[in-house]
Order: sequence, then structure tokens, then C-alpha cells
Amino acid sequence: MSSKPAEPHNSWNPRPTGEPGTRGDAAGPAGLDARSRQLLRTLIAGYIRSGEPVGSQVLARQSGLDVSPATIRNILADLEEAGLLSAPHTSAGRIPTARGYRLFVDSLLQVRPLPDAELARLRDELPAGFGTQALLGSASELLSAMSHFVGVVSVPRREQFAFRRVDFVSIDAQRVLAILVFSDNEVQNRIIHTRHAYESSELEQIANYLNHHFAGRSLADIRATLLSELRSDRTEMERLLSRSVELAEQVLVPGNDDMVLAGQTRLMGVQELSDVDRLRELFEAFARKREILQLLERTVQAPGVRIFIGEETGLAPLEGVSLVTAPYVAGGQVLGVLGVIGPTRMAYGRVIPVVQAAADALGDAFGRETRR
Repeated sequence: MSSKPAEPHNSWNPRPTGEPGTRGDAAGPAGLDARSRQLLRTLIAGYIRSGEPVGSQVLARQSGLDVSPATIRNILADLEEAGLLSAPHTSAGRIPTARGYRLFVDSLLQVRPLPDAELARLRDELPAGFGTQALLGSASELLSAMSHFVGVVSVPRREQFAFRRVDFVSIDAQRVLAILVFSDNEVQNRIIHTRHAYESSELEQIANYLNHHFAGRSLADIRATLLSELRSDRTEMERLLSRSVELAEQVLVPGNDDMVLAGQTRLMGVQELSDVDRLRELFEAFARKREILQLLERTVQAPGVRIFIGEETGLAPLEGVSLVTAPYVAGGQVLGVLGVIGPTRMAYGRVIPVVQAAADALGDAFGRETRR
């Protein structure tokens, strides 16, 4: 059973390097003073690097604070009582909770932009001219390779791209093959079941009519216009319109929503996901796609990076992972969402700029694709 979904978190905004800003009262986020914030930041950063619980002796050396280990232990106890840390029974050290990660990401994280070489790699490996599926596949592979986790990209809905042309080919008396070309150079073949047989000349006439009058318009607009014209037209065009509507009702409809995943097997080597049953549930969710697509859909209209940590996803199989997402945009229109799925112990300072830069690069590539 999945837990109740959390509302998508407010868009994450990068902070300048150096001391991050804080929210809340004068004592900082969650009422923490500067020492507590520094210890929490140091502990979470250390745990992300090593995967091992962090103890007071390590924090005394790495935090840069001139305080005794005993003082550090007292502060850690307070952070644990606040629900930001937990202490595994096998270790004297502590690890962050989902709530601790949330405060870290929102208020304590320092993020640097991607180096120019990596930005150039994204642009170079997301070229226009190869069609939507190639772009999406490249984007998901790049996200996986650059984050070392799972890359996910939602497929744009077909109605978001203008219709370019259509051709019809008769298969038999009751079936017609429709070959659709869209403004992003994507080609789709669809089988139409018809109520009567079409002559080749009739199919050519209908295709010419649709291509001449409707190229550059959306599928929904074309269907609505055809139906409106059919209702008002009682001339010799009525028969052609009627036949065009019959084919358009089947062919000019959006395809099913989908997403492209890459790098699922990378999670098999993650220490925190070593439980076989939990890993199986996660892979089953990848295979079904539906729940993850719904989660991505919740972030479509949110500008910038969004982060779900553990149970914030509202999906039981994803309770042990985090999802970092950003929408990709072309021509001022949100086409879809991409992101990275990985353990809650991920290097957020690395993954966040990768996701944002990949969204920018994919949007730019789609913009070039539709202008070709």
C-alpha cells in the first residue's frame, strides 16, 4: 500500500557557492543555530560520500568547529530528537533521516553549476535531426551516465507537436495504414479499421486535403475543425469531409503516454537498496510505468528542479529512493519532465545541476528539431 502522496515540493532554486541562505527564524531552519546547521551539513555530506554512519570524533575533525566531542554528541542527540538523524543500533554514529535530507536539500546544500565541458557534452549528445525517440533515449542514457543512477524522461504527448503530413495506404477492405509525420520529424504508423473499403485514389484525395488545409496545426484542432465543417457543409465537399472525419477520428488522436528509462541495473549495486524484496518492488514499478508517470505529471507545470525524498513520492516502491526532476521546454511549451531516480543517499549537489542542465539541453534540442 502506498502512503499518501506529498504535495510536490516548492521549486528548488540554486544558491551561490559559499554559505547557503537559510529559512525560518533567526535561529535558522527548523530552529537550528549555526553550530547545529554546520554539524548537520557536515554529517550528511560525509554520509553521502562514505555510506557509513558518522560519529562525533569524525565530526570534530571535519566540521571546522572548535567544540569538544562531548558537545558534538549533545548536539547530535538534539538533532536526533528533532527527527533529522537516526542512530543505527549497530553503530555509535548517526545517519540522516528523510526529514534530515529534506532540510539539507532545502536550506544547507551548496550547489555549483556544471563545468563547461559537461554542458558541452549534453549539447553535443542531444543533437537535432534524429527524431524524438532518439533524443529521449539519448537524454535518459546521459542522465544515467552522469548521475550513475536511473535516468527517466517522459515522452511528449503527440498533441504538443504540430501535424506535418499524412499518407494513407490500403491494406485490405477494412484496414488502412496511416503514416503520420509531425513537426519534430517523428513518424508514426497507425492501423485504421474502416467501415467500408477505400479506393487508392480516394485515400490520396483525403490525404491531399488534410495536408493542404491542416499542416502546421495540432491534432485536436484538426479534428474539431473537420467536425465543425462537416456539420455546416452541405455541398459537394460533404462526402470528402465525411470520409476525412472517419479516418481522422482514428488517426488524429494522441498516442499513449510513456516514458524512457535507462540505467535501472545501476541500482542493484546500491548498498541502501540491497533488500531483494524492496528492489523487486522498485523494478516492478519501473515496468508498470504508470505510477511513476503520474508522479512526473505532478511536476509538469512547476518551473525548475523538484525533489521527492523517500515517502514524499507517495509510492511504496519508491520509499527508499529519491527523485529529482525538471520540466523540459521548447517554444515556451512544457513538453515533458526528465529526472534521476536514485537512493536517498545521493549526491544532490551533483544530481541537481545535472538534471537542470539536461532539461535545458533537451528543450533546446527539441526547439531545433521543430524548426528544421
